[in-house]
Amino acid sequence: MTIGDWNEAANELNEIVASFDEGEVSVDDLFAKLERATEIIESLEARLDATKARVEELTPRIGRAAEQE
Repeated sequence: MTIGDWNEAANELNEIVASFDEGEVSVDDLFAKLERATEIIESLEARLDATKARVEELTPRIGRAAEQE
C-alpha cells in the first residue's frame, strides 16, 4: 500500500489508533493494522527528516539573501 500525502497519512493513522481505542480490532486484523501503522509512522518520520534537512540547507541561503538587501 502506498502512503498518501501528509494529511491523508495522519488521518489514516488516527483511524487505526481510534479503532484500537474503541476495541473494534479483531485478533485477525490486529497484526495488519499494526503493520500499516508502522509503515505510516516510518513514512512520516522520513518525510520529517527530509524536510528538516531541506530547511537546514535553505536557512544559510536565506540569511545570505537577507544580508544582501
